[in-house]
Amino acid sequence: MDRLLLLEDGTIFKGKGFGAPQEVTGEVVFTTGMTGYQETITDQSYNGQMIAFTFPLVGNYGINRDDFESIEPTCKGVIVKEHARVASNWRNQMTLDEFLKKRNIPGISGIDTRKLTRLLRDKGTIKGMITNDTEDLEHAFDQLRATVLPTNQVAQVSTTKAYPSPGNGRNIVVIDFGLKHSILRELSNRNCHLTVLPYDTDSQTILDLQPDGVMLTNGPGDPKDVPTALEMIRGIQGKVPIFGICLGHQLIALANGADTFKLKFGHRGFNHPVKEIATGRIDFTSQNHGYAVDHKTITGTDLIVTHTELNDGTVEGIKHRYHPVFSVQFHPDAAPGPHDAVHLFDQFMELIDAGKEQQSDA
Repeated sequence: MDRLLLLEDGTIFKGKGFGAPQEVTGEVVFTTGMTGYQETITDQSYNGQMIAFTFPLVGNYGINRDDFESIEPTCKGVIVKEHARVASNWRNQMTLDEFLKKRNIPGISGIDTRKLTRLLRDKGTIKGMITNDTEDLEHAFDQLRATVLPTNQVAQVSTTKAYPSPGNGRNIVVIDFGLKHSILRELSNRNCHLTVLPYDTDSQTILDLQPDGVMLTNGPGDPKDVPTALEMIRGIQGKVPIFGICLGHQLIALANGADTFKLKFGHRGFNHPVKEIATGRIDFTSQNHGYAVDHKTITGTDLIVTHTELNDGTVEGIKHRYHPVFSVQFHPDAAPGPHDAVHLFDQFMELIDAGKEQQSDA
């Protein structure tokens, strides 16, 4: 079945359809990962976006039960150079085509993804449409340009009710802005008792649970679209250790007086080098974000920059001068990607234990 990818600037890519037959509109972004398409597609940080994979072959090892980052993915579409119709792997349970059909996500293959990626790098992320209508293109472009992208993305993907993930160790509250399951997995591997709460939970509700630490997760969209989280962060900061990842990192920055801005085409992939300023250590990291903390606005706040991105110098980590609060822009949980930075979960545990020791000494 012929299918088109239309871009807001008038560009047309012709390809073949797979996955669901829906016509969809969303922001077109690219990811440079060479593998991990299942984790990428099910990452809620891609809410409302159409994902272009720069690796030329996608779908060759199918879909399995272990690599989901969410149960109900909310990306809009999948764009590939070549779609593998036959999946070969001992864990394979269904093909990518079957999975996308079940989740009502359209795919388009046969696209020159190198040309598309260069266009996105030159012009920045852009609205696009996947359509099966190859005739009335003028109407399709009118629809595309008239579409207003949503700003309530976190509300779409966060849990609406609190739920536990029982453990016998440290009591951790996880604020769900669109979390990846791998974050819960890393905390569970450290025997933590987890309570996952909605994104709009207030500070007193969190403190009433008497947590040993609070995790602020990743999530989609502009951090400035989640103003309720800033008040919550200010309410718990200094009373409990906090670790923020991705969107959680940006929200910590905003809550402490720094600013954020939209990147031209974002960081999406698993090969981003990040430098820890204090030690000079270089980690290759998994990243997926379209916004970043503005380095210039850190000055005059109680925040310190701890990590920077080696490719473009953007802020990749911060910590509070006086409170046990730190955050990173990348995903130390990886999934997919290198596990260079997984030690940050251990650092969070050490921060919690140090705070407990101080309380017992007092």
